[in-house]
Amino acid sequence: MRKIIHVDMDSFFASVEQRDFPQYRRKPLVVGGNSPRAVVAAASYEARKYGIHSAMPMARALQKCPHLIITPHRSAVYKEVSEHIQAIFHEYTDLVEPLSLDEAYLDVTEPKKGLPSASLIAKEIKNEIRKRENLIASAGVSYNKFLAKIASDMDKPDGFYLIKPDDAEAFLKDLKIGLFFGVGKKTEAKMHQLGIFKGEDLKRLTLPELMRYFGKNGRYFYDVVRGIDERPVLPSRVRKSIGAERTYQTDIYDLGHVEIKLAEVVDVMWERSLAKKKQGRTVTLKLRYANFVTITRSHSQNRPFTKAEILSTLMALLPHDAIRQNGVRLLGATMTNFYDEDQTLPRQLKIDF
Repeated sequence: MRKIIHVDMDSFFASVEQRDFPQYRRKPLVVGGNSPRAVVAAASYEARKYGIHSAMPMARALQKCPHLIITPHRSAVYKEVSEHIQAIFHEYTDLVEPLSLDEAYLDVTEPKKGLPSASLIAKEIKNEIRKRENLIASAGVSYNKFLAKIASDMDKPDGFYLIKPDDAEAFLKDLKIGLFFGVGKKTEAKMHQLGIFKGEDLKRLTLPELMRYFGKNGRYFYDVVRGIDERPVLPSRVRKSIGAERTYQTDIYDLGHVEIKLAEVVDVMWERSLAKKKQGRTVTLKLRYANFVTITRSHSQNRPFTKAEILSTLMALLPHDAIRQNGVRLLGATMTNFYDEDQTLPRQLKIDF
């Protein structure tokens, strides 16, 4: 049986700002832009008391809290701090799977140092992060990734929560379905329509029923409500997509202007792909209209796209009439289905007659 820890930094970006700038401490603060189209990237716990959360339009956040402090996003600083925290993780295990800058899974079944107790290691890591980085983390501990992830959210901020193997069934039975990792707002609403409000309700459904209602996710729900999650902690996560997107201050109705802006987005995506040495065989256009309706359109081919091909393909995918009618507030481009230079390509067999 494995021993898994999920560490989640509490309000990471906002906490770094409050750490570095004493005048921001114990005050409602968000990280994000100041423009009319800006959104909240992160909110301090003081800001959350006003109902402010990440992805909220900044204008709405200011309505909720007129004296809100807005600080710009300092990507390089957050990345550096994240690397320091990752270094702490690696002192205890080489099996570290980062999910983002502020959270990661750790498999400490066989730790590199200390006692073989996941609970003690999790508490040590929290203390080391506080001591070295002056930041607060929450940690969840269990025997698989699903339960450890849920556990880390149970006692925030500065939380610690343990779900033992013998307690998992009772814990999941009473857990609200919206707290299940992998259940988003739309899935939660659908489950409520089916009479599923807690884990015990979900567990009553058979596998065929869940597959019928939720497709391939039905198998996932069938397993996790029974405490089953065999996914290993993977030290290296393979990047599956590279993209870029931009939100504009004013809506764009002119098709020529849209094409210029899309070319700029493709430039950013292409530079990122070169830096990662990745070549994609599928490109996707993302477009959000002024009325917030978002569409995506994709095109694939059996060889990697060149930059010129990406641009011409995405241009061809633009919905001309809809743009003129609705206007554009966001454009995005994504590259997926990466080509592996080391892969063995199919070859025609030669038969010796």
